[in-house]
Amino acid sequence: MKKVLQLSGLDCAGCAAELEREIAKIEGVEAASVSFVNQKLTVEYRSDEVLEKILDKANHFEEVRVVFSAVGEEQISPLNRKKNCRLLQWLLIAVSAVFFTGGILFEYLVAGTLARVFCYIFYAIAYFSVGYPVLWATIKNIGKGKIFDENFLMTVASIGAVLLGEYFEGVAVMLLYQIGETLQSMAVNSSRKSVSELMDLKSEWATVLVSNECSCGCCCGHDHEHDHNHEHEHEHRHDHNDEHDHTHALSETQKRVRPEELQIGDVLLVKAGEKIPVDGVLLDKSAVLDTKSLTGESEHRTAREGDELLSGCINVGGVFKMRVLRQYNDSAVSRILDMVENAASGKAAPEKFITRFARYYTPVVCCFALALAIFAPLVEGAIFNGALHFRNFARWANSALTFLVVSCPCALIISVPLTYFSGIGTAAKQGVLVKGATYLDVLAKAKTVAFDKTGTLTEGNFTVCATYPENGTTATELLSVIAAVEKGAAHPIARAFSACETPYTAERVTEISGRGVSAVIGGERVLVGNLLLMQENGIAAPIRQSAYTLVYAAKSGVYLGAVEVGDMPRLEAADTVRTLQKLGVTRSVMLTGDHELRAKKIAEEVGITEVYAGLLPDGKLKKAEELKTVGGLIYVGDGVNDAPVMAASDCAVSMGTLGSAAAVEASDLVLISDNLQALVHGVKIARKTRFIVLQNIVFSILMKTAFMVLGALGVLPLWLAVFADVGVMLLAVLNSLRVRAKIK
Repeated sequence: MKKVLQLSGLDCAGCAAELEREIAKIEGVEAASVSFVNQKLTVEYRSDEVLEKILDKANHFEEVRVVFSAVGEEQISPLNRKKNCRLLQWLLIAVSAVFFTGGILFEYLVAGTLARVFCYIFYAIAYFSVGYPVLWATIKNIGKGKIFDENFLMTVASIGAVLLGEYFEGVAVMLLYQIGETLQSMAVNSSRKSVSELMDLKSEWATVLVSNECSCGCCCGHDHEHDHNHEHEHEHRHDHNDEHDHTHALSETQKRVRPEELQIGDVLLVKAGEKIPVDGVLLDKSAVLDTKSLTGESEHRTAREGDELLSGCINVGGVFKMRVLRQYNDSAVSRILDMVENAASGKAAPEKFITRFARYYTPVVCCFALALAIFAPLVEGAIFNGALHFRNFARWANSALTFLVVSCPCALIISVPLTYFSGIGTAAKQGVLVKGATYLDVLAKAKTVAFDKTGTLTEGNFTVCATYPENGTTATELLSVIAAVEKGAAHPIARAFSACETPYTAERVTEISGRGVSAVIGGERVLVGNLLLMQENGIAAPIRQSAYTLVYAAKSGVYLGAVEVGDMPRLEAADTVRTLQKLGVTRSVMLTGDHELRAKKIAEEVGITEVYAGLLPDGKLKKAEELKTVGGLIYVGDGVNDAPVMAASDCAVSMGTLGSAAAVEASDLVLISDNLQALVHGVKIARKTRFIVLQNIVFSILMKTAFMVLGALGVLPLWLAVFADVGVMLLAVLNSLRVRAKIK
């Protein structure tokens, strides 16, 4: 079983990694992943008893609590507590700063024993005002066997400074550390809020139209509250004993409900400026929608009566009615938010590396600092005094303490997952849903992209491509005859003629298996089908070579001409392939079950040079496995018919809206807008995300190394070490937010 739990109070990146390890140790837990950025715990477990242990462990870990409800008071109250807690933190920092300043004044500007006493008192108040949470956390963690964390580092550093007589530095370390922790918490929470705003799709309320009883008081025999087959105002006719009709209007009232309460079939009223709360069907003649927040497309979309409307779109036209097609949990908004929020559980390789790195890094640093404090003064004593005894112990101990402070790995632990989370949110804003950070990495590094043909590179709908009328027949006449015969047929080719107007009516329509259709129009026999149908009926029709399907027509034994019917390339397909090649994709491949001539025709039009046609599903799978051997493979398909190939690829991309649950399940990325250009946006965002992740890793490690060397040499004061540590962390966090900047 798998469950995603919302947490609160998870304000420490190191704690998130520790909680993940603690949960993973529980017997019966198959997998556990904690996302520090969106405070979610994703677990796979064997039984409900195991889940109880997981909940107990999470609720007793530091200040962490499990939030069971996604809406309502249970979510609001932790936020209020967090806000009040931050106000208290700033108040304590202010108190500490005042007494710290007083201590400095008494130490350096006022002489005498009394001044010295006041100096110690002021420093003590300043220290414990901000230091008691750190000291208490250190004591609790040591009791649990968790020694090497940032609380331990700051406790050792500050107490060590006091023992060495550096009261100013001891208090400064704790004060600056708490200021840094509060700023860090504010920065991360601001980042969380900013990323969440990228996906601000959900409507808080929906307006349901509820039918009332007839104003005359009579009963129509319907449940008016849920009978949505009536229009807003329509007439009912009732028979009365006096045998004359009574006509009246059925009124409707508006009721505000939460989207989660809506049921399939409910009729909603969507006003100008409102978001569509759930997926539905338009009941009015037209509606103008802003789909940018959902698909990334800036151009407004005009929907017609009967069109499907996706939740999250904004009504920028007049008021319209719609019928609920899916409940909230199955609607586009819910799917998008669920995928974006849970994507952080699929950690990329750099995230996993940082987690492992931090686990071993801190103990190693502590051992090195201990060695610096003990062995360095011994070596100095041996060199300068010729004997093994401590020389300049206070100086080396202070260097060791500075080394400990600078070594805190928060910049890495926070900025890397935050960058990926920002990348996932930004991609969603552009109409690309990513199931996990690992797929952003694959998308960024892949050099091979394979496309399905039908419905991916092409529109997926047959249309008339060309007409070849003969024997005095016009193109209009040819299309009219074929359209009359094909009218009402269910096969895909027939739909290509559905938009053609025809004055004719076909009678005695008979399908000829594998050949075409025979019918009678105006007393004359008409044949519509393939070349073999013409030849078998003795009709002389020219043999044409075409990449498309040829439909021949004849009337009363006279050949009328032929029509090419084909699936046309998407308008954006050629530009997408060209742009991907400019971005460094070295191989663009088509894998299709269609015949070679037609496949090569489409490939030529969109700019693909490598084509594998006539492939059965197992053949596609085999070819995909071959393509994977030369680098990461991105496969773009419909997410349903190509499930085996998508499962085998490194990153599977499905076309189409979120109405298809199968497409979402089969793929790692979903292009909501059904536009291939979204794939280009996805690749650009993925590459920018990975670049910023590497930037943060290199920057943090280099800066940490430089400051640790300066600290070990005694060049960097202890208070400045804390300032440097906080500064590096804040710069890395701010850099991670650059992912949200618009990409050209």
